[in-house]
Amino acid sequence: MKPKLVRTLAALRRETAKWRKEDLRYAVVPTMGAIHSGHMELVSEGLKRADRVITTIFVNPKQFAANEDLDKYPRDEDGDVLKLGKAGTHLIYVPNPEEIYPEGFCTTVSLAGPAKAGLEDKFRPEFFDGVTTIVAKLFIQTGADFAMFGEKDYQQLKVVTRMAQDLDIPIEVVGVPTVREEDGLAKSSRNVYLSRQERQQALAIYSSISHAAERIRGGLDIQSATRLATRTLMALGFKVDYVTVRNAETLAPPQHRDEPLRIISAAWLGKTRLIDNISV
Repeated sequence: MKPKLVRTLAALRRETAKWRKEDLRYAVVPTMGAIHSGHMELVSEGLKRADRVITTIFVNPKQFAANEDLDKYPRDEDGDVLKLGKAGTHLIYVPNPEEIYPEGFCTTVSLAGPAKAGLEDKFRPEFFDGVTTIVAKLFIQTGADFAMFGEKDYQQLKVVTRMAQDLDIPIEVVGVPTVREEDGLAKSSRNVYLSRQERQQALAIYSSISHAAERIRGGLDIQSATRLATRTLMALGFKVDYVTVRNAETLAPPQHRDEPLRIISAAWLGKTRLIDNISV
């Protein structure tokens, strides 16, 4: 199936109006392009819940800091359209920056709670204001019934879920389990930046947090388990931003071991920043 591609809000709403008239339910998969099998899994999960799926492609300048890789972010629209068609997407929305942020645009969505948990927000202060602003716009523009987000970006998932609840946007945010390579590495658009040697080293993130989770389940205290994981990664050449355990819903530091827990990590390998997380 070849998906239809639209570039303007007017064209998007003409298509979704037809679906609404037919009483069809639809899901949205927000992406920044560089489509890989993780994104395609989000489309697949959307098709399980809805009659139609929209995938958006927009490299959002508002979530990149001045020192980050906006210009270098991988872009391959033709390849993305081909992959999304194979995945079953019905409609692809590819707005240009002027369509999303027209002249005079001056509104930003900002959150506390999960967005101020001292994780990604500590190292990328501009990130979640940019994410929630674009995601709120895409939720409103598409009018979708469901929004599919991967659990790999776990804090983002919780921030977006909270934002939709707080702003009464009538959409169900669905978290989809992280898609991994056969050897365990979480799939990410930024994995293309890894050298062959770094690609092998990168496996240590998943293995180290997996071992930490096993140790915690086995009775080791949380601080000791995360400290061991951090030391392991540092010894293997990573620059660790954090390895931490948080309440799986609020992202607050846990008060007791009976809470639902998530171990969350971020670390640099060379010039590439990798994130991962698993339940404890």
